[in-house]
Parts: sequence; C-alpha cells; structure tokens
Amino acid sequence: MNKKVEFIDWGLVDYQEAWPKQEVIFDQTVALKTQNRTNNTQLETPNYLVFCEHPHVYTLGKSGKPENLLLDEQALLNKQATYYKINRGGDITYHGPGQIVGYPILDLDNFFTDIHLYLRTLEEAVILTLADYGIASGRYDGFTGVWLDADNDKARKICAMGVRCSRWVTMHGFAFNVNTDLDYFKNIVPCGIDDKDVTSMQRELGYKLDMEEVKGKLKQHIAALFNMELH
Repeated sequence: MNKKVEFIDWGLVDYQEAWPKQEVIFDQTVALKTQNRTNNTQLETPNYLVFCEHPHVYTLGKSGKPENLLLDEQALLNKQATYYKINRGGDITYHGPGQIVGYPILDLDNFFTDIHLYLRTLEEAVILTLADYGIASGRYDGFTGVWLDADNDKARKICAMGVRCSRWVTMHGFAFNVNTDLDYFKNIVPCGIDDKDVTSMQRELGYKLDMEEVKGKLKQHIAALFNMELH
C-alpha cells in the first residue's frame, strides 16, 4: 500500500482545462491497476492531492437536474460564468475565485476501500480546518458536505462534495467556500436543495482569509486523517 501522495496546486485554472488534466491522471492510475491484475504484478499506484481555484463556473453532476441552473446563456455571459455537465455524482454547484477546490486522485486500495468513509474523512478535514478558525461545523443527516447549524433552521452549507470512483480510484472532490462571492449561488438551486443557505468563512468571520494559510491547514488535516506521506 503506497501512502505517498504528491500535492499539486494548479492555482487559478479554467474548469475545462482542469477536468481533462484530472482525467489523464485518473485514467493512467486505472490502467496501471488493470495491468497489475492482468499480468499478476504489483506495480505501485500513485496518489495525488490537487488544490486549485476556478473562474466562475457552474457544474452539473450525473444525477442533477438542468433546471436547477436559473440562468440562460445570455445571463451566464453577463455573469462571466460558464456551465458544464460532468461525470461526478451530485447535482449542480458553483466554483469560483476564493473557493478551495480539492481533487484527491487516490487509489483507495492504498488507504481503505470504503467510499462513504472516504467522503466522511474529507468532511472531517474541512471540519477540523474550520475549528482552527473557531468555526463550529458538522454534518447534516441525509446530505454530504460540511454544514453550520445543521441541527436548526439556520443550516447553511460551507463545503460541497461530489466524487467519482472507479476501481477504487477517485476523482473530483470538494469545494470549500473561503472568500467566495456567494451571490453566484443565487443563480442555482445549490446541490438541488432549494431551502438551505450557503455560506463562506469570510461571511462567518467578517474578514477576508489568507487562502494559502487555509490551504496549508486543510492539506495537513487531510494528510493526517488519511495517514498520507505528503510530498
């Protein structure tokens, strides 16, 4: 089991560029696993943890409803936003500057083969990061992601999740609102949930966060929870 994980920060990258970059890494890892099984070999499979930010974009998952995007093509242009249908789970979500988008491309055979535990572990890393800044958060029964005040009518989501997993190799991941412009969420029914608010660290704390500092804390929590050797 290879616990080594290469950390890469792609910076601000267009979604249409990041998606195929993920696909290449994902496909190479799946191909290596297939080769191992076919040839009865045990070649080490790589693991990657990618962070980035995207220009304004809406993405719709396989189980999503197109009507959850409340903008037509002209309105998208006016908002300088793009829209893509993609192959992760989940419904519609927004990505934009000030949001940490995480793409763990891991062979879960190197860690644990349980997709629910995988999601809960990513959620826990975000929960611990928020706790570092004095923000209490947790899970909301029946929903993925990380929430604030999940036990009352003020429930609001701060981190969305949508993953794809094939042969225990993961791609896509999470979107964590740090300094995100929340107005863009008003143009969708976020994750198909029409009666819950969305928030960010900046909104909760009342000041703009240092993105690199938040990334550093989140990266370390992910590494510790998965027992990764981060490079």
